Amino acid sequence: MRTIHPDLQADLDAGATTLCRCWRVRRKDGLVLGFTDHDRTLAFEGTTFRADTGAGASMLQTGTGLSVDNAQAIGALSDAAINEDDLRAGRFDEAEVDHWLVDWRRPERRVLLFRGTLGEVRRTESAFEAELRGLTEALNQPVGRTITRTCDRALGDGKCRVDLSDPAYSHATSVASATPDGRLQLVDSGSFAEGWFTGGSLVWTSGKNVDLRTTIKLDRRVKGERVIALSVAPVLEVRPGDGVRLTAGCDRRMETCRDKFNNLLNFRGFPHIPGEDWLLAHPRGGEAHDGSSMHHG
Repeated sequence: MRTIHPDLQADLDAGATTLCRCWRVRRKDGLVLGFTDHDRTLAFEGTTFRADTGAGASMLQTGTGLSVDNAQAIGALSDAAINEDDLRAGRFDEAEVDHWLVDWRRPERRVLLFRGTLGEVRRTESAFEAELRGLTEALNQPVGRTITRTCDRALGDGKCRVDLSDPAYSHATSVASATPDGRLQLVDSGSFAEGWFTGGSLVWTSGKNVDLRTTIKLDRRVKGERVIALSVAPVLEVRPGDGVRLTAGCDRRMETCRDKFNNLLNFRGFPHIPGEDWLLAHPRGGEAHDGSSMHHG
């Protein structure tokens, strides 16, 4: 339930025309941006809401049940606020969004209309449209563990506990050359075995793609040089000398957890779970049917 300042409610009841909308966007990298459709810059809650960004929003639709709140933010691309490179690189994906109705004469008179995250972003030549997803969007996401033979954790997380800062599992280097389809030749290949980074991740540490992360599809040696193929080609231009950090790949199998990472105690899969053929199995004469383990070895 929204709490509306009494003076703001009085203005609303009287049909006041001194209202504007303000949006605050907080990206995952910590950058906070403020926008308003008023013709003057406003400030409250430690954020400056700029008036020269060309941002706007369509009518907000909300529900009292479990339906997903939704709306759209629209605006012109601005180098000082939201630019094409940031949108293409996904730096605004899943950013937190707060949306207020504000009396621009006295910004303390305001009401929070929406809180959620940015969803799909569509771009045109000189503008963008961003879907706003409400807090109930999280209710559509599956939760709980997945019972499979392979591990259900991300390498290095709190359950896996592999230390990715260990030089055995990560390597910092730079790009010697790159192709448009996402193949990188590295300056320093290190002493890692071929395929060590397949399925792992690459984080850009410098260049236009800095801080972006992508999955390594293939790690191989070609004529003594290490070549990395990325699952998705870099969005922005890659130049020789751009820094990268590679993280070892994990295929989530028990054998990999044991032999590559020496981490079997933290393996989160169920390698001995019966396969689908077990559903069609039937008792046979001469076999033991005492309820003991079906796994041998």
